[in-house]
Amino acid sequence: MRFEKSIFFDLVPHFKIEFSFGDFFLCKNFVISELHEGIHFDWDKILEVIEAIGTYYGEDFEIAYISNRVESYSIDPHLWHRFHKEFNFIIASATVVYNDFGYINASIEKQFANISLKRCGSLVEALNWVKHLKEFNQN
Repeated sequence: MRFEKSIFFDLVPHFKIEFSFGDFFLCKNFVISELHEGIHFDWDKILEVIEAIGTYYGEDFEIAYISNRVESYSIDPHLWHRFHKEFNFIIASATVVYNDFGYINASIEKQFANISLKRCGSLVEALNWVKHLKEFNQN
């Protein structure tokens, strides 16, 4: 289910950024991505997103990343390793998958991630998981 079609769309304050390759919803502690069918999410696209996210959140921010995979697209799982070498603002990630193939891809990516990467069967599950991350619930 797309974020815009979910009950959370009107409940969770967000800022939407539309790229030629997908939509990103920037929320208080997390970002939801919904990439377009058939694109290859390469390093240049990642840098474009990072620039927009950095402009929105400012300096010294930490967020969770929710990849809502409502469409099929490709990404090199090795990019997780490169991302963590160069950037450190994503503290955890949830991948919402809607079929077995998506689950297998998310499992492969999990092997390359240096952070907690949860595979979820729904956007509700991903949002609940992010909401309860200890990093966002410290007093």
